[in-house]
Amino acid sequence: MKIIVGLGNPDEKYANTRHSIGFEILSKLKGAWDFPDFEFNKKFNAEISKSSLAGKEVLLVKPQTFMNLSGEAIGKILEFYKLTPDDLIVIHDDLDIVLGKFKIAVDSGSAGHNGVQNVIENLGTQKLKRVRIGIGEEVAGAPVCRTDAHDFVLGKFTEEELDKLKKISDDILSAVKSLL
Repeated sequence: MKIIVGLGNPDEKYANTRHSIGFEILSKLKGAWDFPDFEFNKKFNAEISKSSLAGKEVLLVKPQTFMNLSGEAIGKILEFYKLTPDDLIVIHDDLDIVLGKFKIAVDSGSAGHNGVQNVIENLGTQKLKRVRIGIGEEVAGAPVCRTDAHDFVLGKFTEEELDKLKKISDDILSAVKSLL
């Protein structure tokens, strides 16, 4: 079994915010792969959609713990299914990557992302696969360091930003599938 987790914040006021891009990508995966609707699982405190893809059982997970406590739900799921971090893919926003780009990371630190840091702390390792989706602003081809990062990541995407994400969404879905 493989676990694909999208990081985000569960409250409706955080829907379509930059910080919840992991939830949005998971919803796109669910639709593209024809998985069943997400259902809340009380034991894991997460929304779950389970099916198979290319002969592998796959669990899509949206932790309902809020971003910075996501590792709690993920740890419970791995323990319940007797899986390891090798069976896990985490999808999340990344301010250090410009909007419209994404990167695959394996065995790397959190780079200041509190949700990722909580996952690393709860699992006791940074040896996991991550899909880092850029939300950073760009100046001269490089991401800008923001002093108002908290407000920025909790802000909603603009139409222009959504267009940029739409252009790379198929590439993101292919990259996630290749990690399975």
